[in-house]
Amino acid sequence: MVLTVFILYLLMMLGIGFYFSKKANSLNAYYLGNRGMNKWVVAMSAQASDMSGWLLMGLPGAIFVSGFSEAWIGIGLVIGTYLNWKIVGRRLRKYSHFCGDSITLPDFFANRFRDNKGIIRVIASIFILAFFLFYTVSGFVASAKLFGTIFGMDYTTGLIIGAVVVVSYTFMGGFFAVCWTDFIQATMMLIAVIAIPSIIMAGSGGFAATMDAVNAQNPYLMSLFTNATTGKSIGLIALISSLAWGLGYFGMPHILVRFMSIKNAEDIKFSRRVAMTWVTICLGAVIMIALLGRYYVEAHGIKVDDPERIFMILCQVLCHPAIAAIMMAAILAAIMSTADSQLLVSASAFSNDLYKHLFRKNASNKEVMWVSRGVVVLITVIAVIVAMQGAPSADGVKHGKSFLDVVMSLVSFAWGGFGATFGPIMLLALFWKRTTLPGAIAGMLVGGITTFVWKFYLSGFSAEIFQIYELVPGFVLSFATIVIVSLCTKAPSKEIQEEFDAVEHTRLSDMKL
Repeated sequence: MVLTVFILYLLMMLGIGFYFSKKANSLNAYYLGNRGMNKWVVAMSAQASDMSGWLLMGLPGAIFVSGFSEAWIGIGLVIGTYLNWKIVGRRLRKYSHFCGDSITLPDFFANRFRDNKGIIRVIASIFILAFFLFYTVSGFVASAKLFGTIFGMDYTTGLIIGAVVVVSYTFMGGFFAVCWTDFIQATMMLIAVIAIPSIIMAGSGGFAATMDAVNAQNPYLMSLFTNATTGKSIGLIALISSLAWGLGYFGMPHILVRFMSIKNAEDIKFSRRVAMTWVTICLGAVIMIALLGRYYVEAHGIKVDDPERIFMILCQVLCHPAIAAIMMAAILAAIMSTADSQLLVSASAFSNDLYKHLFRKNASNKEVMWVSRGVVVLITVIAVIVAMQGAPSADGVKHGKSFLDVVMSLVSFAWGGFGATFGPIMLLALFWKRTTLPGAIAGMLVGGITTFVWKFYLSGFSAEIFQIYELVPGFVLSFATIVIVSLCTKAPSKEIQEEFDAVEHTRLSDMKL
């Protein structure tokens, strides 16, 4: 039964990809859906592509171990989601239209700053490819864990199955397929995360009785400021690091591209409300899954070797096998909804912003689109190879946890990298007329390089300041660099400033989008 459910689900995703393959007949269609996506699909797709397997594995795993104190990440994400939709959404939709009808993030930056040499386009594309590799790897690692838990598959087999399905429908249908599969997947995720805590509370005498039992078992589980396992108070550095996750939204290419794709910029207000409702409910429910899950497994003597599997364990214990299969398919939905977006954005960055502008300036749109499809496959292969480095050893036991083992670690690094590299430049490009090309390039380099240096070198030092999330120093230094370099270099041309003013003073209702 379980196998049947998963096969049917995978076939449905492939069917959507095949259906939209006929519509993905141009670059604008393949990358942005001809800027014709409706408000419901944009909202749900943006949030589904955002959350990934992290929502049902990484975050519940962290909260399972440390308690409610890890919920600060969720709080930061809710705030960041709102601000991104509120501040960036409409402005980017308008500005990308003014800037040569830009269809990718590097495309927008190059057009915004009139970078005729393509320097910022190349740098942005390289960072997108680098960070999305880690992000995509996290999805494939999560899929391997999922198939291993459900079907007892070995790590590599589960890895390959998940990768093949995602690459297939992305290859065929492009942005149309990605958004519509994400819409379905977001709906599945919402139902699943609400169902599990509801079942636990129903079997424990209701909400109040369940929470009393949780507090009686471990009073620190519900504490926002105390680690439930160690009993130690969380420090200022940890608090800032958790809340800072919200900053990442301003630089996420796979989310920002949704703003550029919406049919009517006026619909962004409605989409924002839908997105906020979805993300608030999902994050709140996932926090409850982890907290109630820890209470439940301890109360029933259930051993949990890998905290990131807590949602899967609860599904298997609490639900009929058929229902459990549908619930756990939501994890696959979370994984796919992010991996497909990452593959598409990475492919567009290479084919449109590197291949076409650097190597084959006269390449036809058809050629570029097929190169993009080829890159989807290539990135998938590379991500699978990298993800295999986190496979269990020959005896089936992983001795210690590497960077590649933990979904949360992979996602946090990629998230921090994007936020630091693209967040400051996105905000300043949209809202500060004085931003210059040299400032933008310098800031992007500082943000991206700082993320790598902080993560793999400086975080090894014992001083507490070096334990802060790499997104924070990367974002701050990038923002400061852009401002300082922009003020020290020649002001933008009259053409750029007039375009900025036009965006500023043009009403959305007057635009023919």
